Amino acid sequence: MSTSEPQSLPTPRAEVTAMPAYVPGRPPVPRDDVITYKLSSNENPYPPLPGVLEAAARACAVMNRYPDMGSVELRTALATKLGVELDQVAVGTGSVAILYHLLQAFCEPGDEVVLAWRSFEAYPIAITVAGATGVEVPLTADGRHDLPAMAAAVTERTRVVLLCTPNNPTGPALTRSEVEAFLAAVRSDVVVVIDEAYLEFVRSADPVDGVGLATSRGNVVVMRTFAKAYGLAGLRVGYLVGPAPIAEAVRACSLPFGVSSLAQAAAVASLDAEVELFERVASIVAERDRVVAGLADAGWTVPEAQGNFVWFELGDRTAEFVAAAEEAGIVVRPFAGEGVRVSIGEPDANDVLLKVAAALHPSRHGSGDSTP
Repeated sequence: MSTSEPQSLPTPRAEVTAMPAYVPGRPPVPRDDVITYKLSSNENPYPPLPGVLEAAARACAVMNRYPDMGSVELRTALATKLGVELDQVAVGTGSVAILYHLLQAFCEPGDEVVLAWRSFEAYPIAITVAGATGVEVPLTADGRHDLPAMAAAVTERTRVVLLCTPNNPTGPALTRSEVEAFLAAVRSDVVVVIDEAYLEFVRSADPVDGVGLATSRGNVVVMRTFAKAYGLAGLRVGYLVGPAPIAEAVRACSLPFGVSSLAQAAAVASLDAEVELFERVASIVAERDRVVAGLADAGWTVPEAQGNFVWFELGDRTAEFVAAAEEAGIVVRPFAGEGVRVSIGEPDANDVLLKVAAALHPSRHGSGDSTP
């Protein structure tokens, strides 16, 4: 071939080129005039639990060796804690990786994945990477999954359904009764994923029993993470519990040696510190409830907050809220033209949020409406 002739270059799949990029929570820029806080990533404001740093340091001392590819110690600890069999547990680099592996295992081009929207923004990306097609079912007006509509959206091409509870970024949690009714309406060959990344923060009269459903039905799995309540966001480790054949398929698609020795050791140590964990979670929930009450006093109506965050539906005022928050010293997570998710952080940071929200309520901008 002559070098003067045009040459073809590698091109990715059109779907990959077109899919939206994941947008991480932006950290604050340090300032001299005000203390800044990051409330954009739903991170735990507390440091690692007791014993975790020591376990991680021991793992660092042998970082010249590969990690246990099967994460047997961690999987065994999880199986014991949850009362399940070892072969019903899979682990990965965060629950996001678990989802990627599951979709790779069960979806082919042309298959459909039903999901509520708006929900966790990594879902459409993972679906596209797997070559499947996402079927987005709008949330209800109060930010909840519309489970009857989701059941109606299941077709013969549906292979997976995603349920996010509490829903990120809006906050409401599903109930056990409504999930059981949904499962009764869905074919048994459809994998139903219950994403419980914020499980520990839920305070519901009828909570979903994800593990119970995952171990009593042949098509249900539950995903959880050590990133939120356990405070290991920087180490990337999550897990799945479900029927052994599904868990095995997820493990088969997992990246070899994906979960580092440090992450495995830190996760095992975190499981051993449950007393301190629950104390911290209770403090965050108390702060969440204080924030929600303060917002109500200021005239705001927000969806039921069952995670470690609150959601403001703002529409075209989203950018205004983000700018005011940053000026006051807090960085929040915007969803352009839709709204803002704000993590529950340190009490001082939450106080700043309440001041910003009170100043920006629509009633102070010439509207008597109590909602944005």
